[in-house]
Amino acid sequence: MTLAELETQLLALTPAEKASAIGILTQNLSNGSPGITKTPGVCGGEACIARTRIPVWLLVSFRRQGATDAYILEGYPHLTAADLVNVWAYADAHPEEIEEAIVKNREA
Repeated sequence: MTLAELETQLLALTPAEKASAIGILTQNLSNGSPGITKTPGVCGGEACIARTRIPVWLLVSFRRQGATDAYILEGYPHLTAADLVNVWAYADAHPEEIEEAIVKNREA
């Protein structure tokens, strides 16, 4: 398969399928380590960047407030661009979960 053929196929995917494809590629690029994890008892079981206590909903909230990836990476220097790709892919694939978490934490 050529890159042009792959591009055509990728553009035909639904947003959720694209998010899954990004997750697969990112996981492959990051040596197979999981990008997003949910651990009972850690951050209320919310989806977090692996090996951190940074919840996906928090970074989505930052982005909604106008934060760029560069700004987020500056504020969290231990994160990588691949971490953010995982966050955005997860958020795209689970919009209801993320919205619920944002609302719950705003009300707290």
